[in-house]
Amino acid sequence: MALPVLDATEQRILGSLLEKQRTVPTSYPLSLNGLRVACNQTSSREPVTDFDDSTIETAARELKARGLLRIVWAGKGSRTLKYHQLLDEVLSLQPDERALITVLLLRGAQAPGELKTRAERLHPFADRDSVEQVLRRMAALPEPLVRELERRGGQQDRRWIHLLGPVPEPVGPVATPSGVDREVVLADGAGVRDQRVRDAYDHLAEAYFARLGDELTDRPFDVWLLERVATLAGSGPIVDVGCGPGHIAAFLADTGATVSGIDLSPAMVAVASREFPDLDFQVGTLFTLLKPRTASGWGAVVAWYSLVHLAGSELAPAVAALARTLAPGGVLAVAVHAGDEVRRVTELAGEPVELDVVLHDQTQLLAAFAAAGLNEIEWYRRGPSGDETATERLYVLGGRA
Repeated sequence: MALPVLDATEQRILGSLLEKQRTVPTSYPLSLNGLRVACNQTSSREPVTDFDDSTIETAARELKARGLLRIVWAGKGSRTLKYHQLLDEVLSLQPDERALITVLLLRGAQAPGELKTRAERLHPFADRDSVEQVLRRMAALPEPLVRELERRGGQQDRRWIHLLGPVPEPVGPVATPSGVDREVVLADGAGVRDQRVRDAYDHLAEAYFARLGDELTDRPFDVWLLERVATLAGSGPIVDVGCGPGHIAAFLADTGATVSGIDLSPAMVAVASREFPDLDFQVGTLFTLLKPRTASGWGAVVAWYSLVHLAGSELAPAVAALARTLAPGGVLAVAVHAGDEVRRVTELAGEPVELDVVLHDQTQLLAAFAAAGLNEIEWYRRGPSGDETATERLYVLGGRA
């Protein structure tokens, strides 16, 4: 079962309901006024919010439609609506898991010691180790509920986050020494690498569209983030760099955005143009991307797994090249495979290929965004799934001031 993807408002609402159901059961379910107060209280909340009734009602309706919340009458003869969460039932949470998820939803990334103290009213943990055991149990599920972050400078313990939606994390150095040689993909030169990539994708263009054209149906987080990118782009045009057979561009166009795409592979561009004739697709590379003819820059540049064949040394130039084409206020959105490995792929979409896929270093990609002058950088790391061949996925967004 795919995990629900909750935005910040939905996280706060469900976290508040989970908390109050345990701490003030005589007042639960919560009225709209009670829920607003619970969401906006200044203690045990990070960050502190100031939601109004309309914000809560809108989010509650969405949660109800997704089966994560129930709206009930307060009692016989009453006309007061009250709100009851269903998240613990949907996720089949044990009491100890429920307590930790509640605190993570309400306060973001935390160390096991902090979680033990803050979850005391929800579930008594014997010690810090017992908290960590529950966290690791949830992290080992087929669809993990939590993830451990790398230790940052000045921190004694590693922190944990939930995986029920985006948890913005501060950009900073992460100690991840690695012996992987990501420059190996340039052993024969960039030109040879590019030709190898072009030939491979030309060969499998039809099979790729037939096999992977609907991959977003299994990736609710990607759907949520791409919809957010379309919103951030406003009325500005969007370009899908490394568009492949056009399925990402078509999804973005369905949000109402003006979308075009470029790809290194002529065969991929031909398939995309045939399948989505109302969109503009051209052969091109990310290093030669130009600003749109009809605007001062792109409202959003999307590079969804199109940097996976680049060497580590090419990340910063690639991000800089894409960032230069953004309009003021535009956003660059990148998705990559993350890790310390260069994988040789011999089969893709059921077709034989010979491709090297680079699992990129998170610190290096974040540094590339900062060096390109992008601000309000945020990143999210997801997965891997239960498939032992799957990788962690890293998503990075940054805006041009």
